[in-house]
Amino acid sequence: MRVHTADALILRTYRYGEADRIVVFLTEDRGKKRGVAKNATKSRRRFGAGLESLTRGRVSYVEREARELVRLDRVEPSLSPLEAAAGRSSASGAHVLGHAAYFAELLDEWAPDNAANERLFRLGAAVAEALCHGAAVETLGRYFEYWLMRLEGVYPALDVCPRCGEARLQQGAALDTVERSFICQVCAHGGLALGPTAMSFLKNAGRRTPVEIGGARVERGALRELETVHQRLIEMHLEKELRSARVVRELRPGL
Repeated sequence: MRVHTADALILRTYRYGEADRIVVFLTEDRGKKRGVAKNATKSRRRFGAGLESLTRGRVSYVEREARELVRLDRVEPSLSPLEAAAGRSSASGAHVLGHAAYFAELLDEWAPDNAANERLFRLGAAVAEALCHGAAVETLGRYFEYWLMRLEGVYPALDVCPRCGEARLQQGAALDTVERSFICQVCAHGGLALGPTAMSFLKNAGRRTPVEIGGARVERGALRELETVHQRLIEMHLEKELRSARVVRELRPGL
């Protein structure tokens, strides 16, 4: 039996009996873990609001050999999306919490069990911080999707068209779902289009922090183009649509 204390991101929880919960959390040093939080629905002292998706905090857990589930003893939150939702309108606050659950579900899908991935943890932590400090939610969403797929090595190249070899993708491109690559406007015949503004956003996203990108003004049309393309890329790699992605679209203010 080993006792661990670690910096972690809460990804999701499931009910386990009447008072317990199964908690999936991503640690910085030992990867993704699943644990049982005893009396989680009753013990505010040990867990409180620390089990909200994308909450960051110090977790204490006990790990036993040959057991898949750890015992989660405590979560001490340092950053919570509930803070970002507080003070907003009900619709806007729900949109923030919906995105927090969406980011957490993507991390859960990509993070391997029991294997440290420091870059993935840092991305999640940085995006959680930007979200909690008022970054534009949809802009942050497109940034997170781009960086997640880039870190996992599945995001298409943004420089040279693979068909003609010309460096003109920044003038506009289309996603070829067969080749899983961006094709320039000259070579493209159909496909999901990204205009120059969307391509410029991706170029800038590679050089900016979540806080910086979350404070930038981006045309709504470009964000919609990116959302469509990113959802298609994610569905191709995960071979499914995420439930939280549908929820985010349904919660979008103004719809």
